[in-house]
Amino acid sequence: MRKSAQAARVPSVVQQPTESTIGIDLGDRWSRYCMLDAGGTIIEEDRVRTTAEAMAERFGKRAATRIVIEAGTHSPWVSRLLESLGHRVIVANARKVRLIYESDRKNDRLDARMLAKLGRLDVSLLCPVQHRSAEAQADLAVVRSRDALVAARTQLINAVRGMVKAIGGRLPKSTTAAFAPKMTVLIPAELKTAVEPLLKSIRVLSEQIGRYDEQIEHLAEKKYPETRLLRQVKGVGPLIALPYVLTVEDPTRFRRSRQLGSFLGLRPRQRESGDSAPQLGISKCGNNHLRWLLVQAANYTLSRLAPDSRLRRWGLGLAARGGKNGKKRAVVAVARKLAVLLHRLWVNGEVYEPLYGVEPQAA
Repeated sequence: MRKSAQAARVPSVVQQPTESTIGIDLGDRWSRYCMLDAGGTIIEEDRVRTTAEAMAERFGKRAATRIVIEAGTHSPWVSRLLESLGHRVIVANARKVRLIYESDRKNDRLDARMLAKLGRLDVSLLCPVQHRSAEAQADLAVVRSRDALVAARTQLINAVRGMVKAIGGRLPKSTTAAFAPKMTVLIPAELKTAVEPLLKSIRVLSEQIGRYDEQIEHLAEKKYPETRLLRQVKGVGPLIALPYVLTVEDPTRFRRSRQLGSFLGLRPRQRESGDSAPQLGISKCGNNHLRWLLVQAANYTLSRLAPDSRLRRWGLGLAARGGKNGKKRAVVAVARKLAVLLHRLWVNGEVYEPLYGVEPQAA
């Protein structure tokens, strides 16, 4: 006789910890740590300088154990250092550890205790994150350095436009790259002394940004050739493909491509209770920079300049029936589909067909 699913179910057994656990609250100069034994008793508490030498000296001679740290500025290099010493390192998602950041008794010592206790009981409560490698982090710094220069150039351009507008003038539209040469002759005489150094700085920044563009193109072509698969999608160039590859790093760690939407914070938040199911915005978890890049690519996909594609038609249809905020919701939805599509192309190595399964529009 066939047993029912309910009858065949075996009760789960809670596994008691069999090893010690260390929680470390990382600080800029000093870090607090707390060590618990298998029974949860505190056996050691102290602080250590947040340097590679001090960390190696304090934890290098210990037997391999589980160490829990919180994601932050120092967590990438600290996690790699502790793993090289033979320890199992759990990097807790800081946004998920509500017991720490919402506590009314918050200090470094108690934070280290809480990390150790959570790591001892159930690692899944920490929603562990996986840091990228040191090499990927260094290559991604090239992209972020370019973004910093672009932000500085934009701020200077806005300052120049504001100064001219304040005395009754108005500068014409221009691309950022051509702004300095074009506006030099259009600056009012009374502002030349104040504005010319700004225009010179804008010109220098544009040259440096151009050199970064060449470096990013070289990295994408030579060091990360898998970016070519992603660049099959119109609107996805090296400035998007390279950060995508460096952020995901290992595509096989996701069982399904659809998980990329949640990984990058493009999934709507949920707060259901009884009959109440309000429509909320996206979670905005994960990498802010890559999420912003995908939104820019989605904006292009839905613009008049973009070629016809199945994704574009779907997004425009969603925007048309979405009401007042239909366009915004469509952009986010297209960005989420782009994240999934790029992962799928990367894993399968497929040739992208923009109009797969649909008829091309009549001219």
